Amino acid sequence: MKILVTGSNGLLGQKLTELLENDKSVELIATAAKPSALPISQGKFSLLDITDVQAVDRLVDEVRPDVIINTAAMTQVDHCEVQREACWKANVTAVETLVKAAKRNNVHLVHVSTDFIFDGTKELLDENAIPKPVNYYGESKLAGEKVILGSDISWSILRTVLVFGITKDMSRSNIVLWVKKSLEQGKTIQVVNDQWRTPTLAEDLAMGCYLAANKRARGIYNISGKDYLSVYDIAIRTAEFFKLDKSLIKETDSTKFTQPARRPPRTGFVIDKARKELGYEPRSFEEGLKLLASQIDQGG
Repeated sequence: MKILVTGSNGLLGQKLTELLENDKSVELIATAAKPSALPISQGKFSLLDITDVQAVDRLVDEVRPDVIINTAAMTQVDHCEVQREACWKANVTAVETLVKAAKRNNVHLVHVSTDFIFDGTKELLDENAIPKPVNYYGESKLAGEKVILGSDISWSILRTVLVFGITKDMSRSNIVLWVKKSLEQGKTIQVVNDQWRTPTLAEDLAMGCYLAANKRARGIYNISGKDYLSVYDIAIRTAEFFKLDKSLIKETDSTKFTQPARRPPRTGFVIDKARKELGYEPRSFEEGLKLLASQIDQGG
């Protein structure tokens, strides 16, 4: 099976690249807008900016993959709020381009989406929950989904939540690494107690992408962690696991923060469908921390 991965330099992209390289049945074509952050030994790497229509068309037509896994996106929520044109180009227009290329070459498209398409008034959502984004990032990701839903290609949409993990070069931060680094430096941090998520280990999300690609699964799937935690709980558990001073973590709520983009207060996913149809089974949050710690000890 020939799989083309977009956004291979991101946290998810790196984990997916490592996973696919270890599968002898997969011919990997990893792509990113900048030179590869990982050595690619069992596949190929191509520079690709997914917002460049001609470049996408040229590469997909040349490679003719069986599956495209689209992990590339503009995901920094506050940047999306203020840089709307760039956000739309990356999260919607680029999806239109990939859909057209997939249709032309009879490719199955696996597309990664987000819990931020929801307004956060309901928690532990299944795949039938009604989207209602509260920020521009969520609007753009929902619009990207609608492009795929309105197409006649073979597709999987994988929605995920608050991804954490570590890259080889430590270039990508996330809630766990931010808490760990801040406490190690003796900094006091303010952490909200009124936002709840099912945090997702990047390796688990990569496996969800692989399972959907391997099965050419059709439909929407929730791919997240299984523990429903407040952001404050995440910080406390991280401090406890790494034996850091949790008294430096000050409990607060989102009304105390001024951010360009609103956040949905409560999301979190029910993952029963992915478990049943894909065989997806994520680690617990503590198991994810244990894996992350072992990777830090190994230098990433």
